Amino acid sequence: MNLGFDKWVVVLTVTTAALLQTIDSSIVNVTLNQMMGNLGASLGDISWVVTGYAAASAIMITMSGWLTSKLGRRNYFAASIVLFTIASVFCGTSTNVWELVFFRVVQGIGGGGLLTTAQSILIQTFPKEQLGIANAIFGMGVIIGPSIGPTLGGYITDNLSWNWVFYINIPFGIAATILTYLYIKEPAEKVVAGRMDWLALILLTMGIGGLQIVLEKGHEEDWFTSEFIVVMSVLAGVGIVGFIWRQLVVKQPILDLSLLRERRFAVGTLFNFILGFGLFASVFIIPVFCQTILGFTASQTGLLLMPGSIMTGLMMPVVGGLLSKNYISPIWYAAIGFLLFFGFCFDLSTISLAAGPDYFFWPLIIRGIGMGMIFIPLTTITLADLKNIEIPQGSALTGMIRQLGGTFGTAIMTTYISTRTVFHASRLSDNVSIYNPQSVERIKQFTGLFLSKGDALMTATGKAYGMMQGAVMRQALVMTYADTFLIIGAFFLVCVPLLLLFIGKKIATPAHTEMVME
Repeated sequence: MNLGFDKWVVVLTVTTAALLQTIDSSIVNVTLNQMMGNLGASLGDISWVVTGYAAASAIMITMSGWLTSKLGRRNYFAASIVLFTIASVFCGTSTNVWELVFFRVVQGIGGGGLLTTAQSILIQTFPKEQLGIANAIFGMGVIIGPSIGPTLGGYITDNLSWNWVFYINIPFGIAATILTYLYIKEPAEKVVAGRMDWLALILLTMGIGGLQIVLEKGHEEDWFTSEFIVVMSVLAGVGIVGFIWRQLVVKQPILDLSLLRERRFAVGTLFNFILGFGLFASVFIIPVFCQTILGFTASQTGLLLMPGSIMTGLMMPVVGGLLSKNYISPIWYAAIGFLLFFGFCFDLSTISLAAGPDYFFWPLIIRGIGMGMIFIPLTTITLADLKNIEIPQGSALTGMIRQLGGTFGTAIMTTYISTRTVFHASRLSDNVSIYNPQSVERIKQFTGLFLSKGDALMTATGKAYGMMQGAVMRQALVMTYADTFLIIGAFFLVCVPLLLLFIGKKIATPAHTEMVME
């Protein structure tokens, strides 16, 4: 392959595909209310639009390494883009919620093959001295996508119809497909894939699909008090254990778990879970807080996240260039990134009802710098010990783990916010009584306000107590979100010493990276 112009077209192609997948994983969230109204769906029904996509995508991420070997890298990548784009058309033209859910599942099947295959294409295409910059540009798509998704979704929600959330994929999908066939080549080394293991596929679908559904729907169904969640948990457990067993006993597995014998790859896989947890949990929490408590519109919330996303994008090539110079170990860049992420969370743990857009600017800039310093070094360390022919399987495994980390993070934080809000509201309500002079004075003020508007004394008093209860609940939510940011930050801080697990003896530099650890 010509390593001049062509390779940068490859970067553009795979980054476009990565953006399609990552943006679509979050863009729909801010349009759900409009979808509910237009399609006549309940909240429970419309939530399957998100859950179905996530479950299908997670399953296909896991299978992408095997499918790359079976169909060929270019063919599978192009087929994933085409399927994703066609499904986007049908999602936009759906006339009822279950039609939309079905095509979102199909879209997830296509989207699941984009991200990990794109990463393996880059690693197998670029020489080691240019891999840092290439990964940096690709990383912009991976990290920025979930952040600009709400921005784009908010704009579409406020100015167009929900259908355009899907239609905007079409021109990018067509362009990426054409560029794939023109510029992406098959690698010189190929892995011969075995026959499809249908038992493993069934177990994988049960395990990953069931787990995604439990994590996405658990809070809504009140977790294990729901028979549905219990059944899905059992299916998930049986499926995951059965799939792992199957992969260990067959000669040509769908997912090569033997790669985890490489210590750095195993540790890197763990950190990919942490990265997914922090990235998706923080992206989920901030928009919810801003819209439900501070009253921001979808567009305002999206614009709020934009500066941090831009900063991440700016940091990616900088970090990639520094890695190519090999000044210091990638471990140190990742450690600084984790510490910056802790600083971002700690800063937001002081949040209050008086917070405006300016309050979030610098914390999100810090987060953007931190994410930029984590992604590329982490990718470099994780895949350093793998051979070129093992990269597709390695990318599939780490991609699946990162996706599950994001789902776990969102589910855990949602449940925590729900239970912690009840705790804070209960404690604050204890202070609202006739024995508390401040409470009595506040009730008198509220009552006087409603009396001045012509309400009777009994009506005004009832409204005053209701207003007081609303104020208590808002303050409880603020305290809860502050606790949530602090917990996420502490999680990242505790993980910093674990980076030492990457340190080992000096290793031979493989063809796909220049990283040397001592």
